[in-house]
Amino acid sequence: MGDSQEPRKLRVVLIDDEELIRAGLALVLATEPDIEVIGEAGDGQAGLELVAGLQPDVVVMDIRMPTMDGVAATRILTSEEFRLNGAGAIPVLILTTFNDEEAVHAALRAGASGFVLKNSAPKILAAAIRALSKGAGWLDPNVTKGLLEEFSSRPGPQIPRTAEFHDLTRREMEVLAAVANGMNNSQIAEKFFLSEATVKTHVHRILMKLGVTDRSQAVVAAFRWGLVKPDDR
Repeated sequence: MGDSQEPRKLRVVLIDDEELIRAGLALVLATEPDIEVIGEAGDGQAGLELVAGLQPDVVVMDIRMPTMDGVAATRILTSEEFRLNGAGAIPVLILTTFNDEEAVHAALRAGASGFVLKNSAPKILAAAIRALSKGAGWLDPNVTKGLLEEFSSRPGPQIPRTAEFHDLTRREMEVLAAVANGMNNSQIAEKFFLSEATVKTHVHRILMKLGVTDRSQAVVAAFRWGLVKPDDR
């Protein structure tokens, strides 16, 4: 008989100053067969120490916390200095509310890979964690709407002006539009009859050409300059 090892679960660290919310999130994620919570912290500083020791697959982070908030913690977590043994940055999923667009924008610039509302359905949280673990981003449509409203009310670009959409090929434009509509690499590959490796290459080139660091920033840039409109989602 061959070995029948169970698939490795996605390892998650929760960082939130409200113990009740952490307990609720842990309880929700405990029902997911492929996800396990391996640690919890009540502020950003304690969270950094925990993440450094445990090296989880995804960090779920609140924005508003004492000692060190989620924006500052995210900036450190996604920095080159924090990466150990040549590993890539650990993706950060931000927990937010409807009226916290300013903090969400700051977290996006700090390197967060995704955002979910605190009152999202459990399946949404689990789906977002899975997406981030595969290198994808996750933007809650309601969060995206708030970001777009914020951007439209301010003069000047909120994403680096190095973004040059005219440098994108037609295929890259199609892939970016698919990313903006919440599709992961597998879905994009199926839609355009490509391999996932090819999709990853397209996404990498898109990020390089736009001068952004992750899929979430690319989506916001696409909205900011009208490549993709809210009604297209």
